[in-house]
Amino acid sequence: MPKSRQQKEATLSSLGDGLEAAKASVFANFQGLTVAEADELRGLCRKEGIKVLVAKKTLVRKAFNELGFEADPKAYQGGVAAFFGTTDEVAPARIVNDFAKKHEVVAIFGGTLDGKYIDAMFVKNLASLPSKQQLLAQLVGTLNAPVSGFVNVLSGNLRGLVSVLNNIKEAKA
Repeated sequence: MPKSRQQKEATLSSLGDGLEAAKASVFANFQGLTVAEADELRGLCRKEGIKVLVAKKTLVRKAFNELGFEADPKAYQGGVAAFFGTTDEVAPARIVNDFAKKHEVVAIFGGTLDGKYIDAMFVKNLASLPSKQQLLAQLVGTLNAPVSGFVNVLSGNLRGLVSVLNNIKEAKA
């Protein structure tokens, strides 16, 4: 059943709002997935706080034109699902890319990052990056390494002194 004009305008509004609010978004083909597979993908997105919106290519094109993106959704094969990540820039790309590896029908068309359109290859490269939490943990570990090394060096002298005193004690006993 075709959508009414009001439904199309609501979808276009949601699409525009999602693109403006998202730190990163991904556009991918979803046609060919079973209902269970589509629900699985939506569930993965829900866990990460990613909003999913399915729209016709003409509505996506209108939203792109309003925001000044120079991409043509008509070149996309299949239906278009938009995944909007508002908290983590990598999460939408990682989730869709991992899901696409398991399900061949899912194809990444492109996306946005900080208000600029990016192509599918950039989205796949973005998906290979660690999450924001992992990057912060690596930064803390890197900053902490010199301090912990210094503590180990200082405690090495004490360990050496204790082992020398133990050896003297055992020699006298």
